[in-house]
Amino acid sequence: MGRVTERRRVLRIRDGATSTRPDTLVAEEPLEIRLNGRPLAITMRTPGDDFALAAGFLVSEGVLARAEEVANIVYCAGATADGSNTYNVVDVQLAPGVPVPDISLERNVYTTSSCGLCGKASLDAVRTTARWPIADTSPIRVTPALLSALPDQLRAAQRVFDRTGGLHAAALFSPGGELLDLREDVGRHNAVDKLIGRALQSGRLPLSQTILLVSGRASFELAQKAVMAGIPLLAAVSAPSSLAVDLAAETGLTLVGFLRGTSMNVYTGEQRIDLTAEVAA
Repeated sequence: MGRVTERRRVLRIRDGATSTRPDTLVAEEPLEIRLNGRPLAITMRTPGDDFALAAGFLVSEGVLARAEEVANIVYCAGATADGSNTYNVVDVQLAPGVPVPDISLERNVYTTSSCGLCGKASLDAVRTTARWPIADTSPIRVTPALLSALPDQLRAAQRVFDRTGGLHAAALFSPGGELLDLREDVGRHNAVDKLIGRALQSGRLPLSQTILLVSGRASFELAQKAVMAGIPLLAAVSAPSSLAVDLAAETGLTLVGFLRGTSMNVYTGEQRIDLTAEVAA
């Protein structure tokens, strides 16, 4: 099975002096996700938590909502000449009675920001397939001070990033600021899928009492995944995209961007941000 990191020889130049040394790189390999034996999607990911990644991806696509809807997840033989297992192909077998979506070239699978679907179609697809409307969940309220403390917790828990500097991270926090789970991956969308897939496998969906924090920007696909998992608050250390803000406004998701130090921008869902302490101060 692929490793999370690999070593490569590099030429290092520092202040005009050169040397050779091994460098630790984050591993990146393709993962093909199959559904009942039929190819569904391919994503480039950091090996590890592959079953959770596949399950989380299917939650994001509206196929799965409960652990009992999955009969089995297995590795399949890879595409090698001798037919040996590359551990880069995963097949998700649905339980009897679970509807199998139409798998075609026209399916609405948002694996990248350049999926080619128009904004209106993307928003409509998420709004009509979400199992747990965010507006119907028990409300949470968090202070700006609590949100400000989350990026440092995420960074401190990034074990592989410390060795490579080349991974995105996604973390789930409780409304009180407790770190519940954290996943790292070369793709930020994969890190979120791994979180959601682990929640599905442990019967914790919907994640209606959690905060999702992502490194980097908040794209449409990350907002989509939060909504599909019932997460009411998505925070990012960088900027959101315009379509992510549109989706958040449509679904009631609280979207926070540029979360750095004590500064942040609240783009939607400000009713979940408790400003009482700030006003009092």
